Amino acid sequence: MEGIEHRIVSVNGINLHIAEKGQGPVALFLHGFPDLWFSWRHQITALSSLGYRAVAPDLRGYGDSDAPTPIHAYSCLLIVGDLIALIDSLGADQVFLVGHDWGALIAWYLCLFRPDRVRALVNLSVPFSSRHPYVKPIERNRAIFGDHYYTCRFQEPGVMEAEIARVGVERALKKFFTSIDPGPLIIPDETWFGDSSTPVILPSWLSEEDVKYYVSKFERKGFTGPLNYYRMMDRDWELMAPWTATQVKVPTKLVVGSMDLVYNLPGIKKYVHGGGFKENVPLLDEVVVIDGAGHFINQERPQEINTHIHEFFQQF
Repeated sequence: MEGIEHRIVSVNGINLHIAEKGQGPVALFLHGFPDLWFSWRHQITALSSLGYRAVAPDLRGYGDSDAPTPIHAYSCLLIVGDLIALIDSLGADQVFLVGHDWGALIAWYLCLFRPDRVRALVNLSVPFSSRHPYVKPIERNRAIFGDHYYTCRFQEPGVMEAEIARVGVERALKKFFTSIDPGPLIIPDETWFGDSSTPVILPSWLSEEDVKYYVSKFERKGFTGPLNYYRMMDRDWELMAPWTATQVKVPTKLVVGSMDLVYNLPGIKKYVHGGGFKENVPLLDEVVVIDGAGHFINQERPQEINTHIHEFFQQF
């Protein structure tokens, strides 16, 4: 990670930590859960060497960025507001945008609200889905997957934080990063995290040193901010009412792993490949499915992801 610079930027009433490297047009990378700017370390190095100014923030609530206390401080509108202020502070009229997991969802929101600020988008893992006009997302998830589906389990303030505290930040993070089952993520009770008698085996793409970095940040900042993104899902649904049935009109490429739990949710493959996704994102250029890859694809398959990003952005 040599040459990556770190600084704090004042945006939208909070302080945001960013990591950046390189000169040229801005490529803005948005991480997901339970992640940090650090998840883009391979992309920052690669894209900066290819003539981009690669910038990756810790989103609000994460890492070295501020973590406001109220749940309502994690509205998609406020988070996109952070990013618009960040783009302004970088002196950029437009950015190339890359998102993963929650960062992909925030990237969709950014493109929906302010398409004028995005030259092109590469999103990983999460396709855009139009707002359901009648059913809130947590209500829908509970009806389909039950009370133990992870987005439902994350709703009650303090509960998941207590379960993580019981097993420790390191074990919790390792468990999240190594959950490779492509089925829906079900967390039946606190035993899901296991205990110290059963070690968690890390995948080849994640080292113990990498985990130590994550642990150092989450032990200091905690999980409440990141979990509040999930606790705002129903409220975000309400706030998104004016954009019901609105298309995302930004040139887009979607890259997913064949073993990604999002890609394997009921109905997603038909939606992505059967025309529904293209209808909602008319400037969709391509959907790439990387065989055998899982959810944390930017870390698992960095060279392939770097190539897909660069080849698409080169067109603009």
